[in-house]
Amino acid sequence: MSRNARAQFILLALLLLTGRLRAAESLPAPASAATARVVLVQGQNLLSAYLPDNARVEAAFNRGLTQFTHSRDAAAAWLALVTTNDTVGIKVFSAPGPLCGTRPAVVAAMVRGLLAAGLPQQHILIWDKHAEDLRSAGFFALGEALGVRVAGAMETGYDENSFYLPDSPVIGALLWGDLEFGKKEKDPAAGKKSFVAKLVSRQMTKIISVAPLINENNAGVCGHLFSLALGSVDNTRRFEANSGERLARALAEINALPVIGDRVVLHVTDALLGQSEGGPASYLQFSTVLNQLWFSHDPVALDLLAAKELEQESKLAGRQFRANQEIFNLAALLQLGVNEPNRIYVEKVR
Repeated sequence: MSRNARAQFILLALLLLTGRLRAAESLPAPASAATARVVLVQGQNLLSAYLPDNARVEAAFNRGLTQFTHSRDAAAAWLALVTTNDTVGIKVFSAPGPLCGTRPAVVAAMVRGLLAAGLPQQHILIWDKHAEDLRSAGFFALGEALGVRVAGAMETGYDENSFYLPDSPVIGALLWGDLEFGKKEKDPAAGKKSFVAKLVSRQMTKIISVAPLINENNAGVCGHLFSLALGSVDNTRRFEANSGERLARALAEINALPVIGDRVVLHVTDALLGQSEGGPASYLQFSTVLNQLWFSHDPVALDLLAAKELEQESKLAGRQFRANQEIFNLAALLQLGVNEPNRIYVEKVR
């Protein structure tokens, strides 16, 4: 019996003994069959009139996390990903607001689990690029209720010693809040770099990305690659306005920076609702209730699956959907994940 076959046999035996096999619809595929594993939790009635049921969402989240990490409970699952000495930054995408962006109910489940695992409150940070978006989406209220920190990357500043410099830099139109804003007259090279937020480079040791299932016109999907890259650095207008290789290369290369990509321990797609048009603004008329949460270590696989789901929703509504495939291709080239659907194994649980 090969090593892979023996490992699969042991896993099967353990699941049978613990009773977990009955709840899972399928088992992880052998490494030779798939190189990206996604756990998809299919919940029921997680939303009521588009508003999350906090208790149901937390139960569904913990079900997915324990299945993903093969742990006995949520606290053990978190300790399989982080330690109590880590400072964990939960990256949300808050611009669409609480209905179609990352939902506070999902983040609340994460924070409660981390606290139960023994992380101090001051070691948990909910963050995004702009504090105004976080406040409008309800994350400051959530942070106050749970006693954890909430911060915007722009408001806390950028690290002049940590930056992204493309091989062929395009000088950006710098905005207030960008590190080099107002310096072009003195420094003609100002605007070529995108500096990493101090929150990322100095304040957190582990990152969890929580991205909603929503479209974005230039990227196609406002997923993990888009959210984490553009939320972590300044001077991003030069990329955001581009729907081609410039945006794709920037998203891939920023996520590949060790100070960012090496710190990510989990990606969660908040697929309670899927919005296939109008993003990143919130439009419920273009949305479909899915009642799902997706878990993976692979942001490319999750974003590719998100594109497929949004494409299907668009077709059913008689609309067209287009994803920027170069994002997936270049991210896979930099070994950020898998961009081939037949190499992605989706493990469905209820």
